[in-house]
Amino acid sequence: MVVTDRPIVVAGAGAIGCFVGGMLASAGRRVALLVRPRVKTDIERFGLLLTDFDGSETKLGAGRLALSEDPSIFHSAGIVLVTVKSADTAAVADQIAQHAPEDAVIVSLQNGIGNVAVLRERLGGRRVLAGMVPFNVVAMGEGRFHRSSSGDIHVGQDEANTAAALSVPGLNVRASADITGVQWGKLIINLNNALSALSDMPLAAQLANRDWRRLFADQMAEGLAALQAAGIAPVSSTPIPMNWSPTLLRLPDMIFNAILGRTMKIDPEARSSMWQDLKQRRKTEIDYLQGAVIALAEQNNVAVPLMRRIVALIREAEIAGEGPPGLTPQQIRGTA
Repeated sequence: MVVTDRPIVVAGAGAIGCFVGGMLASAGRRVALLVRPRVKTDIERFGLLLTDFDGSETKLGAGRLALSEDPSIFHSAGIVLVTVKSADTAAVADQIAQHAPEDAVIVSLQNGIGNVAVLRERLGGRRVLAGMVPFNVVAMGEGRFHRSSSGDIHVGQDEANTAAALSVPGLNVRASADITGVQWGKLIINLNNALSALSDMPLAAQLANRDWRRLFADQMAEGLAALQAAGIAPVSSTPIPMNWSPTLLRLPDMIFNAILGRTMKIDPEARSSMWQDLKQRRKTEIDYLQGAVIALAEQNNVAVPLMRRIVALIREAEIAGEGPPGLTPQQIRGTA
């Protein structure tokens, strides 16, 4: 059973972790955040302000959550939500193994596909569940975290119904019987993170432009071909079947925008996490997104030239350390 009378501890509370943890705390759950010093200082000084694309906001005083930079905060956790970057998964798993109770449920709310395998390897026989967060959260500074797109969190179905234990008003969490398919579906959508980062455009403006959508569609088609060759069936997190997505992205602006408006809400200033990484001069998760698809493609002799070029451009931007480069679709394709 899920131990619901013990704290939910967020491991690596950045933008997603602070938003999810804050929403749980606002609903009366006991929440603790393992945070970096800067985040801890901001929340202690300003409290936690959660704003949403629909205009709503939730304000919590610092006393509503336990904050710590010390992993011993895991000591009484009933549930641990892992929200660190993929490259940090092994390190946080070791901290959980050392400090968290054996019966704590570990839930990965991370981008990419391989994090659950790393957690299970490091955590032995503990219960580890995969999850998928469909929405973007932007850290605005001074304790404010803004959710800029819509969607429900998915968590792997288990007998204890962990998803229900995490679902609260304003933060819907669904149990999924095919969480691996859901994760691959999210990864295919997340291929646009790199295009958003390279464009230096808000997501809504980028998706409103047919040239950018065609570029996204071509990259997505490469990804879907690699998954098909590997026998993987991605599950869409929207009513639109995944295999239809490249065709829909190529539609004229008026038709596409009408369809998008019915299936997903995006704040005009929404940005991808990879854009935020380049903006902050941090290493991106490109190896865990495009990199995971390229690895599949190599195993199954599928050509993904556009995806390889996009990876190269992101790595160039990381090395340059000058933030998002503001490229055009033509420059990304190598035709300008």
